[in-house]
Amino acid sequence: MKKKKRRYLLGDIIGICMAFVLFVIPFLFLIFNSLKDRKEANLLRLSPPTVWQWGNYREVLAAGNGIIFTAFKNSILISAGAVALLILFSSMTGYVLQRRKDRLTKVVNVVILMGLMIPPAILPTIWILKGLHIYKTLAGIILVETALQTPFSVMLYRGFIASVPAELEEAGVIDGCGPFALYRRIVFPLLKPVTATVIILNSVSVFNDFMNPLYFMPGRDNTTVQLTLYNFMGQYSSSYHLLFADVMLITLPMLLLFLVFNKKIVDGMVAGAVKG
Repeated sequence: MKKKKRRYLLGDIIGICMAFVLFVIPFLFLIFNSLKDRKEANLLRLSPPTVWQWGNYREVLAAGNGIIFTAFKNSILISAGAVALLILFSSMTGYVLQRRKDRLTKVVNVVILMGLMIPPAILPTIWILKGLHIYKTLAGIILVETALQTPFSVMLYRGFIASVPAELEEAGVIDGCGPFALYRRIVFPLLKPVTATVIILNSVSVFNDFMNPLYFMPGRDNTTVQLTLYNFMGQYSSSYHLLFADVMLITLPMLLLFLVFNKKIVDGMVAGAVKG
């Protein structure tokens, strides 16, 4: 028993050390360099600043006539729109795929799994968006983000629904519930843990997306928070103190969201980890 306890203790110590190296040190590096002057930050060293330059954040917020505020507005709208659509359609799809067992659902399952493995095609997607007259619009990028995150979200919902007793639905049918009323009144309220997981994971993923807004929503007025990094790097190619300050500003919201709801993420993932 003592040997096992020592092994577990050693494993915990190694895990804590690895977490410190992989997460804490890079975060400290980011904070320190965001508060240095230009000359000191360009050295890219992990050391506290000689003089704490809080004005770096004011300069970033004022840059480009406050473009970072427009970027935050766009990113929040895109994230909220995509997550709302994902909850609505992915939960319904996961429910049907879990409860129905026929050839059509098998085909849909294969298509969804292909969506997890096959990367998106940029030019055909742009062609489709232009054909629908939603290229360079919030609606267009919301639909793109929704499509890209749907396969993973459907898998989460399907795995969780496998743990929901079918007898509850049978009781609802006996009470006279139709398909939509059954889903809305009985099934969906039971999906709160996995819905919280879907909200958090997809919010972070969409909010931090860089490539898709760059391709599908170009333009200064369409800037998202991740594209501000691209803009700062072009405008301040050697001003790492401003670049790091910008990174800090766009990292903190999602970091706080993740820290607050971290337990819900674990609960939703574990609850769906059943054979189904």
